[in-house]
Amino acid sequence: MLDIFKKHITKFAQVSDDEFEEIKKFFDTKEVAKKENLLEEGQICRHYYFVLSGLLRKFYINEKGTEQTTEFAIETWWLTDNFAYENQVRTEFYIQAVEKSIVLYITQDKQEKLLKEFPVMERYFRFIYQRAYAAAQKRIKFLFSFSKEEFYFQAVRNHPEFVQRVPQYLIASYLGFTPEYLSEIRKRLLS
Repeated sequence: MLDIFKKHITKFAQVSDDEFEEIKKFFDTKEVAKKENLLEEGQICRHYYFVLSGLLRKFYINEKGTEQTTEFAIETWWLTDNFAYENQVRTEFYIQAVEKSIVLYITQDKQEKLLKEFPVMERYFRFIYQRAYAAAQKRIKFLFSFSKEEFYFQAVRNHPEFVQRVPQYLIASYLGFTPEYLSEIRKRLLS
């Protein structure tokens, strides 16, 4: 299973087999049950998660008491509350398994040691952060540029397998509308 992580690293940085054997010692693995929380609001965010298998989501509970999903992570994606992780402060978010999942995780201390011992991993994480930032920018643009309906159609067009995999109420939460409204949009799409 760690071959998934090694392949992902080699997309952005070159590491030898011997280097990877040492790099993987900085990470721990965890099996996560469906609906299990890896992080809860109010906790210090101590881990950065890499999904080996399964599906995670990050969400917060808004002033109305409704869960608002802000991010998903499928295989080979990273997920954390970046601000809380970098500053080692309490988070305002939850990270939860949508499906039974297996994740690699690293603490900030271990990540710092990893980067000192293997500078090539600086390049790897730089690409990871750049891609995450670009995805966030694109989502913001979509939020301001498209109607909710168009936003959903973009998601279906760009990530059909993802839309099929994620429960509809979570898609609605991510897109910022009710499950009932999503049902109406889907009915119109089918007719």
